[in-house]
Amino acid sequence: MTTYFVTRHKGAVEWSRGRGIEAQHITHLDPKTIKSGDIVLGTLPVHIAAQVCARSAKYLHLSLKTPPKRRGEELTAADMDAMGAELVEYEIRRV
Repeated sequence: MTTYFVTRHKGAVEWSRGRGIEAQHITHLDPKTIKSGDIVLGTLPVHIAAQVCARSAKYLHLSLKTPPKRRGEELTAADMDAMGAELVEYEIRRV
């Protein structure tokens, strides 16, 4: 079993490390590499998250309440804390 954190944001990596999350940090995920039992963290497009779940892996979405004026900005770990960042597990499937 491998845990992947998919992000290209330095602040998100710092945020995860500050919570003791042990994961392989990657900037791109090829869902074909995911194996049953793997865990994928991040903010994936829904069709990619569905592929992760279809491979019997877990998907935990990085959720935060970003004010409209801050969207598109690089956030620090402290910014993410202030915006209530959390990892929420979702089971996503294509119908």
